[in-house]
Amino acid sequence: MRRCNRKRLGKRNKTIIRGYRVANTSGVWSDFWASNAGGSGDFGGCLPERWAAIEQAQSAAWREFIVDLPQGAKVLDLATGDGRVLRWMQAARSDLALTGIDLAPTLPPAPAGTETRGGVSMEALPFADASFDSVVSQFGFEYGDSAKVAAEIARVLVPEGRVALMVHRGDGPILKHNKQRRSELLWALREKAVGRKVTTALKQGTSGIAKGMRVAAKAAEQGATKFGQTSPAWEIPEAIRRSCLMGERAGVGSIIETIGVIEAKAKNELGRIQSLTNACGTADKREALHAHFAANGLAHKDTREICEPSGRALADFLTFG
Repeated sequence: MRRCNRKRLGKRNKTIIRGYRVANTSGVWSDFWASNAGGSGDFGGCLPERWAAIEQAQSAAWREFIVDLPQGAKVLDLATGDGRVLRWMQAARSDLALTGIDLAPTLPPAPAGTETRGGVSMEALPFADASFDSVVSQFGFEYGDSAKVAAEIARVLVPEGRVALMVHRGDGPILKHNKQRRSELLWALREKAVGRKVTTALKQGTSGIAKGMRVAAKAAEQGATKFGQTSPAWEIPEAIRRSCLMGERAGVGSIIETIGVIEAKAKNELGRIQSLTNACGTADKREALHAHFAANGLAHKDTREICEPSGRALADFLTFG
């Protein structure tokens, strides 16, 4: 199972990561949530599996926040993704009217008792003024235009309404983990160029598939030795090796097509990691973030750290009102 605590992005553009051109905006997150809508998803993820316990700290923060919301309060979750924040809230307060929006057009099914809408920008919310008693976001607000999103939050919030944001930290383990994954992805895609080399081998006559498998197997062994057998440096060449093995009957063309799919998923993850890096930079500019809300009549109330089991802070929980 994969976990990703990031949710949406703004306009489509491109970025260069050490010589690799990748999409780093709405497309990469749309693809991520679309693939996870059926429970499959890309290999890899924003958080390693061993950190699943941090969700307990995250959910606890949200349960504490909603304790004082009025009966039947209407809550809007920005960049809802798979709706996990809504799910936690619904489990603790089934009286709440819970709605989530995300820029990605295709989302996983909404948690029971909640409503989610895809294809909705945080900067242009399709709701009337003063529609919600509370607006929240977990690892989403900082991916948008913070000034515009703050203004939209203030617009749809009722007077005396409450805002809560769980935001990334540039010094936290989430970014550190993903920077390591970026190095491993680039090792397989660029330094070893596994896809290109295997594709070249596949075109070398009747022995091409066998040659391709040997090239991929060698790269997978090197990746496992250098980075570990759970790293994308192993996953990518191993997936290509298996594609060669299973594609012997289907033919070279089918194998090459599968290699393209594998590389596209890897490049999409590079885009998501770049967007995470940018979001951490936005979230760390705390004075500017506070100023955006203050300009719209919402004062900063509190900031507290959300910590992983070791005690290391992985996020900050900000409230405004």
